[in-house]
Amino acid sequence: MLTGKMVRWAMRSLGSGGTALPGLVVERLHPDAARQLASRLGDTALVTGTNGKTTTAAMLASILRADGRDPVIHNRSGSNLLRGVTAALVDAASPLGLPPARVPAVLEADEAALHSIAQAAPPTVAVFTNLMRDQLDRYGEIESIARRWTETLAHIPPDAALALNVDDPLVASLELGWAGRVVRFGIEDDAVPAAPDGEISDAVWDPTTQDDFQYSRRYFAQLGRWHTRSGRSRPTPGVFAEQISSNEGGMSFRLSVPAGQADVALSADGLYSVYNAIAAAAGAVALGISIDPIVRGLEAYEAAFGRQEDLSIDGRRVRLLLGKNPSGMNQALRTLQRPGMRHHLLVLLNDGIADGTDVSWIWDVDWESQAPYCRSLTVGGRRAADMALRLEYAGLPAPSGPPQVDVGRALRQAFDAVQPDEQLIILPTYTAMLDVRQRLGRMGATKLWDAAA
Repeated sequence: MLTGKMVRWAMRSLGSGGTALPGLVVERLHPDAARQLASRLGDTALVTGTNGKTTTAAMLASILRADGRDPVIHNRSGSNLLRGVTAALVDAASPLGLPPARVPAVLEADEAALHSIAQAAPPTVAVFTNLMRDQLDRYGEIESIARRWTETLAHIPPDAALALNVDDPLVASLELGWAGRVVRFGIEDDAVPAAPDGEISDAVWDPTTQDDFQYSRRYFAQLGRWHTRSGRSRPTPGVFAEQISSNEGGMSFRLSVPAGQADVALSADGLYSVYNAIAAAAGAVALGISIDPIVRGLEAYEAAFGRQEDLSIDGRRVRLLLGKNPSGMNQALRTLQRPGMRHHLLVLLNDGIADGTDVSWIWDVDWESQAPYCRSLTVGGRRAADMALRLEYAGLPAPSGPPQVDVGRALRQAFDAVQPDEQLIILPTYTAMLDVRQRLGRMGATKLWDAAA
């Protein structure tokens, strides 16, 4: 463990943003290190799903702190393979390799890595946000991930709880293979607009019955009030959001949990942010946390790295909105579409292993809906030419310059179109987000509230 701490110290001294390397080094030297380190943990929450797991985990960690359970071990950088979890545990351990006894942990788990992480760090609660198409070259179709999750349930302690998004029919189906406690969460608000006609839905049929999913109301992707011809239907959630409204600072809603109700003012935008919040609230309910610290923790939440993060640089505002698959990017775009608003856009498309090498998903994003709101456009990243072609077909304005493979050049090109007191919206895939966020830091970017202080 001392070796891992030395690697972490060396990386920080060199200014490296890598977070998983110490865990990888420790894994090679001590293959059972994660299990040994996790054996002393207190309540442990695993958070997994396609979209929203980094934000949900950050919200749940904030709730635990609001409940007085501090420190919280948390792989807050989003490094969510087993090596990232190991690195977080190493970071929290003493030089002798002992983590603080009975300290709670919130561990984000990659969809495909959930099995190994759950074996190393058996959860008190496992939170499942959603299951959508992402990185087909790595994960395969979503039904294969659903099968892996079902198999993983056999290795989760029977006294643990599952927190399930019942608005997602594939996530709700996990309950069929689980005999333990379930905390169900979803949205109960008839005023939430239905998904636009033609918006992609990744789960269209029930693998168990072969029936198509049908909806009385679909919010986005496959999330909504669903049923099948054979009689399966959306379970009633015990943790839910209603009276949802959007404002300039984020989202407001009424949160209901089994023990009561309270209003929440969330500093994150979009309906998908509400889903993240109620997922975190469901995890907190499973851990026995009352509604007051849940609300305080949600309202104290600050944007996770690169996810609705607001920055200031040279008098210009910058907002980073990660989009790595069709459903996630569609929801990011929805937050930008308000009457009278037009944006300077920088769209960055990479095809690294962490992004998915197949970029055909960009053709399933509703870029056409963004055309009326785009003031200027810059395109960059390793697959910038592919993105430029897609946006041309979508009717967005011609880019301010040629597509730039180099993210730094794309960033400078985009800034040339943005005047002081204006805002640049950056829509990157995962590795492009890491790259551009590091570059913005070197350029002197500060958190927007820091800049205003």
